[in-house]
Amino acid sequence: MTRLLGKKALITGAARGIGYAFAQRYIAEGAEVAIGDINITRAREAAAALGLKACAVEMDVTDQASIEAAVDQVEASLGGIDILINNAALFTAAPIVEITRADFDKVFAINVAGVLFTMQAVAKKMIARGQGGKIINMASQAGRRGEALVGVYCASKAAVISLTQSAGLNLISHGINVNAIAPGVVDGEHWDGVDAFFAKYEGKPLGQKKREVGEAVPFGRMGQAEDLTGMAVFLASADADYILAQTYNVDGGNWMS
Repeated sequence: MTRLLGKKALITGAARGIGYAFAQRYIAEGAEVAIGDINITRAREAAAALGLKACAVEMDVTDQASIEAAVDQVEASLGGIDILINNAALFTAAPIVEITRADFDKVFAINVAGVLFTMQAVAKKMIARGQGGKIINMASQAGRRGEALVGVYCASKAAVISLTQSAGLNLISHGINVNAIAPGVVDGEHWDGVDAFFAKYEGKPLGQKKREVGEAVPFGRMGQAEDLTGMAVFLASADADYILAQTYNVDGGNWMS
């Protein structure tokens, strides 16, 4: 398990959940990893748990100065950035007639602008180094379709897929491959919040929506964070050198495209 030996990676929103699982797997594959997170205490705890190949960096992807400072810090600490995973994201749900501008702005600031401007900041460093790189954006099956109660989140993830296509076409001239992963329903503490949204708007008991979506997955269960790590390693490895501007579904068969 050394497909990423010697590589330096920055993963946003990596102090827990899917981002933390990516960090664990990358380290197992030989990489050094910077845990980017808005909660620096949690990021430091995660880095400490991961060992000497991990470091923590405070990073608010809605703030340009924070993005640039974090990228500079990671470059100085690791000696460069070969891989970026744009993982930080926010979920929200509401009927169309109840969506607020504040919720829209917050979700797009993190899920879309955060992806774009973190990708931009890292791409500039990769171009300056002249060694290419790999950028992986986290999309979602929600970006493949509309959902009655999830309009803003679906739109934000559709934008991530589109940005991945445009950035992939633009940055490959510098040897930078940009691709995305579209998970389906992934179990974890974030799903408590998702379940609560559906309980509110669909009048279901807490936990019922989670059971329903898990049973509906063709594979037979909700995904786990670890189910996504193989694709994250593949897209960051030399095996994916000829792949760009693609979004890969890793969702147990929920969406076919």
